[in-house]
Amino acid sequence: MSILSRRVSSFVLRRSFSSAPASPTATITVRDALNQALDEELSRDPRVFVMGEEVARYNGAYKITKGLHDKYGDSRIIDTPITEAGFAGITVGAALMGMRPVCEFMTFNFSMQAIDHIVNSAAKARYMSGGQLGAPIVFRGPNGSAAGVGAQHSQCFAAWYGSVPGLKVLSPFNALDARGLLKAAIRDDNPVVFLENELMYGTAFARTPEFDDVDFTLPIGKANVEREGSHVTVVAHSRAVHTALEAAKLLAEKDGISVEVINLRSIRPLDIPTVIASVKKTNRLVTVEEGWPLFGVGAEIVAQIMESPAFDFLDAPIERITGADIPMPYAKNLEAMAVPQPQNVVNAVKRTLGKL
Repeated sequence: MSILSRRVSSFVLRRSFSSAPASPTATITVRDALNQALDEELSRDPRVFVMGEEVARYNGAYKITKGLHDKYGDSRIIDTPITEAGFAGITVGAALMGMRPVCEFMTFNFSMQAIDHIVNSAAKARYMSGGQLGAPIVFRGPNGSAAGVGAQHSQCFAAWYGSVPGLKVLSPFNALDARGLLKAAIRDDNPVVFLENELMYGTAFARTPEFDDVDFTLPIGKANVEREGSHVTVVAHSRAVHTALEAAKLLAEKDGISVEVINLRSIRPLDIPTVIASVKKTNRLVTVEEGWPLFGVGAEIVAQIMESPAFDFLDAPIERITGADIPMPYAKNLEAMAVPQPQNVVNAVKRTLGKL
């Protein structure tokens, strides 16, 4: 992609979100939760620094790093040229030498320019050095579909990076996930791929009592039951959790169907025990993701459930809801058809219950 087209893409991406208003006490947006987590970890550990395109003087393409350059200066919040292979390589080298960098990609679609550093350097360093080297680095940025940004900016890389030994892969849904998981990722001694969602940045969520504790983190590799239910289990991650919750609400109000919704939070390691426990209770399973259907996160969950004791508890075939098996269309009406909608989940749930 040319420098000009990348600049145009950057402009389009920045225009594709709007910040939702949030009370400073009762709620907080995902964007502000990420910013707060970065601020606290930069303050806590002098080895932490942020590097990426427009992260400093522009305050970040999505304003995740807003105010951090003013507070920490050029040595901690570092602007780079448009060269993912270059600055990702620098951050990996810094991590191998004991620093704890946060490498921001303007979109994970551009991480393809740096995938050699992520997969062949960061992910394999500990194994290939017999444990003598570590790469405590966080690769973060928006992942998956956005709004009207076309095929080259709307791919989900959860399954791609989730397949790589040596990486941890996180996919937050709400503000609590964003804050707790990002702080845990920065403190982790392994390379972490942190997959945010552009369309969730401006969404406000309620603060929980523990939210503002400076040492609050969420455990990596542990899913969360967002909604308890008894008739069917729905498993999702990132923005697809919102889709699943919307479907669960519709099913409860219109059909009296009780849906348990699990927010994976972590793609690798994958919290299969939580899914198994839920399936043993509900006897049915639906997976929801915005990624492509072949070799996806849902496919991996299905395989592991079929190989586990939970298989004997299933009363219906497992249903998978995914993004369409095509590059993302640009047209708004086609884009909506290519991404899972609540009604898709409603139909899948009803099929598992023999009601459709």
